[in-house]
Amino acid sequence: MDREEKQVLDYLAGAGKVLVGIGGEWRLDKDPHIRQAYEALSRLLEGKDYFIVTTNTDAAIYDSPLDKEKIVAPCGNETWRQCSKACTKDIWEPGEIPDDVCPHCGAPLTGNTREAETYIEEGYLPQWQRYTRWLAMTMNRELLVLELGEGFQVPTVIRWPFEKTVFFNRKSHMYRVHQSLSQVTEEIGDRAAAVPENSVEWIKKLCGGR
Repeated sequence: MDREEKQVLDYLAGAGKVLVGIGGEWRLDKDPHIRQAYEALSRLLEGKDYFIVTTNTDAAIYDSPLDKEKIVAPCGNETWRQCSKACTKDIWEPGEIPDDVCPHCGAPLTGNTREAETYIEEGYLPQWQRYTRWLAMTMNRELLVLELGEGFQVPTVIRWPFEKTVFFNRKSHMYRVHQSLSQVTEEIGDRAAAVPENSVEWIKKLCGGR
């Protein structure tokens, strides 16, 4: 185990709260064995008060041991279905509408994600409210922020808000892990580290050292 990995584990041990962001490096289509990484992350976070924000829409995170009540996916979930014409705010579970046609207007159903022509955001909003309440409780607390594999596709969800959180919480420490986009801003440079590695492999390695 190198010095940086030991430092992360030390911060993890002392943190009262752990905020995790999960981005594109964790997409199922990039790593068909991603469940192993989620299992490693679950072991790493065991016993901690954590919350996870993910920009991925493949729902792979929900097929993992991580606590579903501590996950929010503001970009949506492609396994949930919505009316492609957004004639209703209804959102359906996989298989709930067998013919995949809107029972209200007859339009085809589509994934409940930001890729939809009109994204029905009600699907994630209850969890988002839970997350914002949790985040408010992190202020002036020992907070470890792990940003894993998030690029610039939707920086307003994880990258920029996480930087803001670290900037205002002087008791926080952040690790931004990404193969090519791990840079951190000068404003938080004294409490943030850039880790230019694949975040999936990094978490597996980190978990092995615990």
